[in-house]
Amino acid sequence: MLLTGSVLLSSCGREEEDNDAIVLRVCNWEEYMDLGDWDEEETIDLESGDILGVNPLYEDFEEWYYENYGVKVKVEYSCFGTNEELYNMLTLGDEFDLVCPSEYMIMKLMTEDWLVPYSDGFHDEEAENNYYVRNVSPFIKEKFDGHEINGESWSEYAAGYMWGVTGMLYNPDEVDEEQVNSWDCLRDPAFYRRITIKDNVRDAYFPAVAAIKRDKLTDAAFTSGDDYAQQLEAEMNDTSEETVEAALEFLQDTKDVAYSFETDSGKADMVTGKVVANLQWSGDAVYAMDQAEEDDMYLAYSVPEECTNLWFDGWVMLKRGINGDPGKQAAAEAFVNFMSRPDNAVRNMYYIGYTSTIAGGTDGDEVYEYVEWTYGAEDDEEDISEYDLGWFFGDEEAVLEAPTEQLSRQLFAQYPPEEVMDRSSIMQYFDTEANARINRMWINVRCYNIRKMPVWGWCIIAVILLGAAGGFALSRRKKNYEL
Repeated sequence: MLLTGSVLLSSCGREEEDNDAIVLRVCNWEEYMDLGDWDEEETIDLESGDILGVNPLYEDFEEWYYENYGVKVKVEYSCFGTNEELYNMLTLGDEFDLVCPSEYMIMKLMTEDWLVPYSDGFHDEEAENNYYVRNVSPFIKEKFDGHEINGESWSEYAAGYMWGVTGMLYNPDEVDEEQVNSWDCLRDPAFYRRITIKDNVRDAYFPAVAAIKRDKLTDAAFTSGDDYAQQLEAEMNDTSEETVEAALEFLQDTKDVAYSFETDSGKADMVTGKVVANLQWSGDAVYAMDQAEEDDMYLAYSVPEECTNLWFDGWVMLKRGINGDPGKQAAAEAFVNFMSRPDNAVRNMYYIGYTSTIAGGTDGDEVYEYVEWTYGAEDDEEDISEYDLGWFFGDEEAVLEAPTEQLSRQLFAQYPPEEVMDRSSIMQYFDTEANARINRMWINVRCYNIRKMPVWGWCIIAVILLGAAGGFALSRRKKNYEL
């Protein structure tokens, strides 16, 4: 009883101390930030120093902010499960200061004027604690600077957090890489009830479009064009009625072949052997490969030759939450910078398995050292290959000596080679008309495929309809007779 009382007194004391603190309401994806509590054996021992997660990063931020700015801040940390869930939370009145949606939701929030732009001070490379602007990968910066909504670049409103691509996770003991080298594998009868696809419209529509446009997307004249990147993005964001109809047919064929449309079960289905191939986000593919390896099962990852979907999650500040308060905005921007400090980027990557947008270098080489610590070849290994990471780290000398097997495994998934990234494309936010068209298509995909109805099925329906019509006529005659 005395122990309980002391805990209550301690809690009350903390509440009194926090009364004058800035409350920063942060909403992030579930399991998308290091929550600490690592075991000692999990210590990441890099040349630049050891990294060990003890407390949740958002609690470490509170202490760091007070030490650096002399201002108390209290983080109220919460989570969401999907971009749509986050959007619904916002439209129903939930108030947050800082949230971390995906690229298309960032575009939607920009379009609908939900967001506060980052201050000029946030982009000042000379400011001591501005870790994001100094350490973000030049590749990521180029993407954010080069994409606009209503004439304003993403960089004005969003700071990158994690990124990745989509591809095919597969069991190389059961599947040849060539079999999953095209998105058309999703409807290949050879994979009948042995392949899975994502159960959401955007992740399903992208490979469908890539597959039906395969001939064009892989044509040398198209891929060698000076404006290839722009043309690829235009093709992959085609929402014309003709393309949507073709995607519908492709996905209905896929439905006939697939083991399931899944949201999160694909990883486990691969590890347990229920399926041999799975459309998967790169970060979850890394997780599945790690899990399978514990049971001496070695999965691999491939990016089909047509193209891949390049996606991002990024930090954005909400007008309704910040509400013109300079103290809140300063704390929110500092939170992003704290997450972007190279050692903290490593903690997050280790904890969640996805790839940080932070390359480091200016404020420390922890990120590259971590990649080397994770994937670099041991001194006594013989089958090794050079793996160029210069495109991401902005350093020609960023060439890793890695086990050759990693050229199709975790390293490949986390940091695909430059030639893969050259054929990556971002899915844009669809306007109201296009969104409605694609959602109607998705409803038809997820409902029964009436065009696949066998003849005997139509016969049964005809008999039922005729019977119903006869009964209706009899009822009418009886009623008339009685009258």
